[in-house]
Amino acid sequence: MIEIEAPVNVCGDIHGQYPDLLRIFNRCGYPPDCSYLFLGDYIDRGRQQLEVITLLVSYKILYPECFFFLRGNHECKIINKVYGFYDECKRRYSVKLYYVFQDLFDALPLCSLVSGRILGMHGGLSPKLTSWSMMDDIVRPLDPEDNPLAMDLLWSDPDQYTQGWARNSRGVSYVFGADVVKKFCRDMDLDLIARAHQVVQDGYEFFADRRLVTIFSAP
Repeated sequence: MIEIEAPVNVCGDIHGQYPDLLRIFNRCGYPPDCSYLFLGDYIDRGRQQLEVITLLVSYKILYPECFFFLRGNHECKIINKVYGFYDECKRRYSVKLYYVFQDLFDALPLCSLVSGRILGMHGGLSPKLTSWSMMDDIVRPLDPEDNPLAMDLLWSDPDQYTQGWARNSRGVSYVFGADVVKKFCRDMDLDLIARAHQVVQDGYEFFADRRLVTIFSAP
């Protein structure tokens, strides 16, 4: 888990939509004038996946103290070999480039903590997560398939019709109810959980009495 100080702009899925990424910077400001936290899913589906991930990596190299990005489920080879990134690398450059980026993805952090009060991840909570030390114990580089907690952080979803935990219709991980969110925030002394992973109207949607927000930045 990485620790970040506020203020920071938090962004959700980009999915290769390079013009939308530039629109975010034009509207909110460019690094290093503004800090950013991206919550994963930079590749697959869109037409300019390589441009998106290359720009994000470049900003991280240039401004490591104010630019952060987490891993999403599409930064996993079981997904991006199917949904477009592998094919784009092969078509435009080489398969070797794909594996270079996959090595990068395997090293990305899964969670962030903003000013000790806002927890960020791509997917959601896990029934296995009971302390911050459990996230610090996740060793990177990582193949998430080998780590159930990592899979939950990348794949789980909030669900308004669920109390507690239930199996996820995606076939991976869980869905969790508002009661889980409120208890977790209370136990861990959090104000908010920020996550991505799902398309939502207007680019953001609150859940559990505004204790969780889903952010999606690829309209």
